Amino acid sequence: MNHDTYPDEYIRAVLDDVRTIAMVGASANEVRPSYFVLKYLLAKGYRVLPINPGLAGKDLLGQPVYASLSALPEPVDMIDVFRNSEAAAQVVDEAIALDPRPKVIWMQLGVRNDAAAEKAEAAGIRVVMNRCPKIEYGRLSGEISWSGVNSRTLSSKRPVRREGFQRLGLRDK
Repeated sequence: MNHDTYPDEYIRAVLDDVRTIAMVGASANEVRPSYFVLKYLLAKGYRVLPINPGLAGKDLLGQPVYASLSALPEPVDMIDVFRNSEAAAQVVDEAIALDPRPKVIWMQLGVRNDAAAEKAEAAGIRVVMNRCPKIEYGRLSGEISWSGVNSRTLSSKRPVRREGFQRLGLRDK
């Protein structure tokens, strides 16, 4: 897999296939990206399990927080990594040790570890690096184009809003 560019079909397939996400590095600080990505993914119908050892045992946006991936009470489809690039290697090692293994390791914007990605892919896990599922979901669903951000289309026309349009998603719910 070329991790410099991803075809839209690959990202769409990942987001369509995933239902449960473990977010490693989730934060209770409302101005942190992990907080609003967690909130967004929950609003889109994903089940998100926050991982943060400092918040373990507490609730974050109504979800119980776990200390580690091994502490999760259920299998997850995807692990969203909100840690630095070096820490991603340890997260991949923990993910490979899970039974069953997740389908996807997603490393957030600015997070790239090619050795960890190679190890995950060798274990049969799909990998996305240096991307944000919130941004990709919004871009692929058309949501993000409402403000003209990263839509690959420049236009001064506003979209025609219809009932239910704002909830347009990548998959049927």
